[in-house]
Amino acid sequence: MTDIFDVIADGTRRDILQLLLQHAAESDTGSSVSQIVSELGISQPTVSKHLKVLRDADLVSVREDGQRRFYSIEVGPLEKIDDWLVPFLVDAFGDDAPEVDFSFVPLNENASHAAELAGRAAASAKHVVTTALRRLGA
Repeated sequence: MTDIFDVIADGTRRDILQLLLQHAAESDTGSSVSQIVSELGISQPTVSKHLKVLRDADLVSVREDGQRRFYSIEVGPLEKIDDWLVPFLVDAFGDDAPEVDFSFVPLNENASHAAELAGRAAASAKHVVTTALRRLGA
């Protein structure tokens, strides 16, 4: 399996993931290659190449409709990044994390499920870190 960090290290792939996340909040039908090309302003072969890498890493799923393919973001593999990142955030902020004001945007079912998974992963990671610190006497 491809290392998830190598996959998201590329800025174009991060742009594609961001675009797919935005589209997921608006609709759960997926995004066509032509939509991605149009919105990001990059060539179709480049988009297709990056979508293949994202698909191989299970970061996107594809739905075929005749000759067209529609891509959607898959957040499951991103939990690995979340699991790796959370301890750094806990160390950096602890209980003094800054307050962040987020505007409420209703989520569709896929985005809501993704948010729930991310929240569970974060809570689990916090529990693991807190337990480890208690055992160490910190």
